[in-house]
Amino acid sequence: MANDSPNGDFGTTKDWCIVPGPASRDLAVKISEHLDADLIDIGFKLFPDGESKITLLNKVRNRPIILVQSAYPPVDRHLFQALILSHKLSEEGAEVYGVIPYLPYARQDREFLKGEIVSMRVIARLFRSVGMRRFTTVDIHSVEGLSNFSIPSYSASAVPLLAKYLQNNFKLVNPIAASPDFGGSARVEAFSKILGIDHLSLEKTRDKATGEVQVKPLGSDVSGRDAIIVDDIISTGRSIQKACIQLKKSGANRVIAACTHPVLVGNALEKMHNAGVDEVIGTNTIPQSVSKVDVSSAIAEHFKTLG
Repeated sequence: MANDSPNGDFGTTKDWCIVPGPASRDLAVKISEHLDADLIDIGFKLFPDGESKITLLNKVRNRPIILVQSAYPPVDRHLFQALILSHKLSEEGAEVYGVIPYLPYARQDREFLKGEIVSMRVIARLFRSVGMRRFTTVDIHSVEGLSNFSIPSYSASAVPLLAKYLQNNFKLVNPIAASPDFGGSARVEAFSKILGIDHLSLEKTRDKATGEVQVKPLGSDVSGRDAIIVDDIISTGRSIQKACIQLKKSGANRVIAACTHPVLVGNALEKMHNAGVDEVIGTNTIPQSVSKVDVSSAIAEHFKTLG
């Protein structure tokens, strides 16, 4: 999924270098291994008041740099680290290709209520202002959000990797894939197609003012079947919790939640397990105990097409 606007001449070959942001060193190392790319070291210090100090330890002039920094909580700190790193790299003469595997504010990509700030548009402008030549993320919440970027932008998909992980690591009984809402229909359809299984979408409503979530009862029977809830982000776990309750009421045997970005705020895991979710599987866009699926290959494959 790309928004390839004609803003950059990227040439025909790239001798990639990787700069790992403070939040994503392990993922950056994995990407560098796929691309056989050099790692550019940084020095990093976090002061007691929360300020970040980052120092480049290698020369980067005229080098194509992939800056890898996932902006999971604390969101604003990790986002700011990406911005100052990109600015310094650009200032030193590097071509900066930003990789923000988990992109915060992606759910604020339009004005849902009068007076709301379209935060995604602001983030897009900031990325360009600090010298990013191109932007890449993983499973952006809505592909339409890429239209906020005036630099070439791309969202890699972790769905095939999640599907293969479930296929290889679970003995699934007559499985069915479920999206917690209609907005994830395309995602769950792609997931189910890879596994060759049925899929459905639950009907979810969210109060735009309070954020309160309600999921309507299923209109179909899933008795004795293993259900896999597929989502892009699990944050508080409320949507998964309520989807699981409805699936269990309709006879589901085992319920597994699979997501790209396991934000898992507060007691999200406990909340889901108490609702009947047997296991939660996420990717390493965010380092968590449930981050079982490595997305480095999906990111690297995209950059191979550029080089």
